[in-house]
Amino acid sequence: MSDLAKDDGAVAAGSGEKKLGLSALVALVIGSMIGGGVFSLPQNFALVASPGALIVGWVITGIGMLCLAFIYQNLSARCPHLEGGIYSYARAGFGDFIGFQAAWGYWFSAWLGNVSYAVLLFSAVSFFFPVFGDGNNLASIIGASIVLWLVHTLVLRGVREAAWINTILTVIKVLVLIIFIIAVFIAFRLGVLTADFWGRMMQVDGTHPDLFNQVKSTMLVTTWVFIGIEGATVVSARAANRRDIGKATVVGLLGALAIYVLVSVLSMGILDQATLAGLKNPSMAGVLESVVGPWGAKFVAGGVVLSVAGALLAWTLFASELPKVAAQDGVFPEIFAHENHRQSPSVSLWITNGLVQLFLLLALFYQAGYQVLFSIATAAILPPYLFSAAYGLKLVWTREHYKPGEKLARDWVISIIATVYGFWLCFAAGNSMLLSSLLFIPGAIVYVWKKKHSQQRCFNGMEACVLIALILVAVYTLVQIFAGAISIT
Repeated sequence: MSDLAKDDGAVAAGSGEKKLGLSALVALVIGSMIGGGVFSLPQNFALVASPGALIVGWVITGIGMLCLAFIYQNLSARCPHLEGGIYSYARAGFGDFIGFQAAWGYWFSAWLGNVSYAVLLFSAVSFFFPVFGDGNNLASIIGASIVLWLVHTLVLRGVREAAWINTILTVIKVLVLIIFIIAVFIAFRLGVLTADFWGRMMQVDGTHPDLFNQVKSTMLVTTWVFIGIEGATVVSARAANRRDIGKATVVGLLGALAIYVLVSVLSMGILDQATLAGLKNPSMAGVLESVVGPWGAKFVAGGVVLSVAGALLAWTLFASELPKVAAQDGVFPEIFAHENHRQSPSVSLWITNGLVQLFLLLALFYQAGYQVLFSIATAAILPPYLFSAAYGLKLVWTREHYKPGEKLARDWVISIIATVYGFWLCFAAGNSMLLSSLLFIPGAIVYVWKKKHSQQRCFNGMEACVLIALILVAVYTLVQIFAGAISIT
């Protein structure tokens, strides 16, 4: 945390705003990626793949995500004027409409995801206090609401102050995971890992799954655990040094990737695959309990609480910051652009957390309705990753922001792999990706209203084609829903 102290004196031009140093940016990246999902990885992977397939899947995922991280590093260095990161890249590369939809989908998924984090938080707390049940009863919603507005107050006091608290929580939850890794490493048994290394004895629906399908299944799991890799780019305007944005993205990714791989692979050397697959989530609790005894389960449960609390704070920052930047760019409604005297995105924060509070109540009184909306919004956060990678590829193609004679071979490889992986992320989301089209249609209505209000042209030719395609996909999705082919529960 030394750079946080070093950057205390960094001041935004004319505003007195203290900026974020490298460690704070790294903590935002790791803190947003590592939420509650990591604690369920042993069971999630054992359910679909053998150890060998898992390792192959991690290699492929690691290459794809590392290339995506390099894309963000490259874009942050070459386009420092784009302060909205993941949203700004979509807009710069493909126009206002695509940029708006990227911001709309990212924002919607971010704050609705915070509803899930709040529910998960008290589901984990119930391990110590059973009154909270599954995290969606009255006691849990009251507790979650209190936490929500405490986080709200913290962010209102300033983004840097909130980022500092997030750094502390991130360090603590990483220490919890490191302790788990050390414990299972000591107890690791190679024979357990290699007993059915390629899954030849594993049966799913009476068949022997081939390696390809096992690897594909692991990558469906890994699709979601890296959401948040773009965290440093979202708050890029708050960075003390723009070069730190790319560094934080790569360092954060490598740290999270190492933790994910070690947690999932080492667990398969503790319990056999069938036992892991039958564990109750968070399955890390069952793994550590088998190594050190009952206190291990409580230790992991405490880690879940701290991890989810940190993720809730990080995503509150992202969900309020991105609409503010989009509004300052004239893409989102102007009301989101307002900041308070501490340079916190106050109006965006009030709107965002107001919606979170509303949906916490919905989760209490109308669970089915909340689940429907969550299904629709789940995958809406993925297209911005594809747009970012595609923008990186576009820059290499056009040589924009490149010096004459600059070598492009490395960037060609990275941008092609990242773009292909971006397509894969959207494809792997399956029906969730189709459902998200239902979210982008209301976004298009807001976009048209904003353009009309500003007396600007709504669509160019390409954007009109995108809108028509979006409408067709949404209509097809509705038909599939009513036919029972796509479930929204």
